[in-house]
Amino acid sequence: MTAFAGIPDDAFRFYADLEENNNRDWWLKHKPVYDTAVKEPLTALLDELEPRFGPAKLFRPNRDVRFSPDKSPYKTAQGAFAALAEGVGFYVQLSADGLLIGGGCHTSTPAQLARFRAAVDDPASGEALRDIVRNVKEAGFAVEGESLKTVPRGYAKEHPRAELLKHKSLTAGVNVGRPDWLAGPGAVEEVARRWEDLRPLVEWVGKYAAP
Repeated sequence: MTAFAGIPDDAFRFYADLEENNNRDWWLKHKPVYDTAVKEPLTALLDELEPRFGPAKLFRPNRDVRFSPDKSPYKTAQGAFAALAEGVGFYVQLSADGLLIGGGCHTSTPAQLARFRAAVDDPASGEALRDIVRNVKEAGFAVEGESLKTVPRGYAKEHPRAELLKHKSLTAGVNVGRPDWLAGPGAVEEVARRWEDLRPLVEWVGKYAAP
């Protein structure tokens, strides 16, 4: 295992340039930069986080363009996911904008939604989630996810946790940009600290709404 030494500036320049040159010829010419500045250091970072958060999977850099009007072949960000359960876990992403750190639940089958809503409706688990979401926001994360415009059928519009009931998926994230610590080994603890802030949310969703 290669020791993590930081994310180099070349990683962010690579994605800034890719946004202007999203084609196969450019990618093949610059793939060595992707390997050394993006893939290798991010893999090393995730390896060091694995004992606390489990193994993480690096997403493929290629886009699935089969059903998209945008036929640009490559993603303009490199994401990775450490899964507690399918679709539930911790997320990190590199792009030209810097580093994004997040977590939560990214999928919502009908069965998951039913369990999620029942848990939000229940006073004990629902209030626990409301406290978790408040703490996550106070820690600087934006709480997001696919959401309905109105409270789902079967629940009162005046429900004390109406805003949470509207969610079809529940995630939280923060873009930390390109702070100085990202270029050195201290980034491991910086990411770990933020993932620990998100652990109560990830574990709540894992308990009540995992597949």
